[in-house]
Amino acid sequence: MMIFALILLGVLLNAGAQLMLKAGMTQIGQFDFTLANAMPIGLKVMGNFPIMTGLTLYVVSVAVWLLVLSRVQVSFAYPMLSIGYIVNAVAAYYLFGEPLTSMRMFGIFIIIAGVYLVAQSH
Repeated sequence: MMIFALILLGVLLNAGAQLMLKAGMTQIGQFDFTLANAMPIGLKVMGNFPIMTGLTLYVVSVAVWLLVLSRVQVSFAYPMLSIGYIVNAVAAYYLFGEPLTSMRMFGIFIIIAGVYLVAQSH
C-alpha cells in the first residue's frame, strides 16, 4: 500500500508541475523561439513564480520517482504515470477553462481501465 502512496505522490507532484508551468506561461504569453528572444524570455521565465514552482515540483517528483523505482518494476510503475493525464485534464478544465469533451472523457475512461489492469498485475 505504501508503494501506491509513493506513486500517487509522484504523479500528483508531476501533474502539479505541469499545471504551474501552464499558469506561468499563461502569464508570459506566446513567444517565438529565436536567438533574439532567448535572453528576454529566459529572464521572464526565471522571474516567474509559477514556472519556478513548477520546476521545483519536477525536481521533487524525480526524487519520489527514484524511491518508487527502487521498490517496484518499471513496467509496473511507469504506466501509473498516466494517472497524471486524468489529473491534468480535470484540473485544466477547472483552472484554465480547457474543454473536457466527450472524446477526452472517453480517453480518460480508457486510461483508468488501463491503470486498473496494470495495478491488478502487481
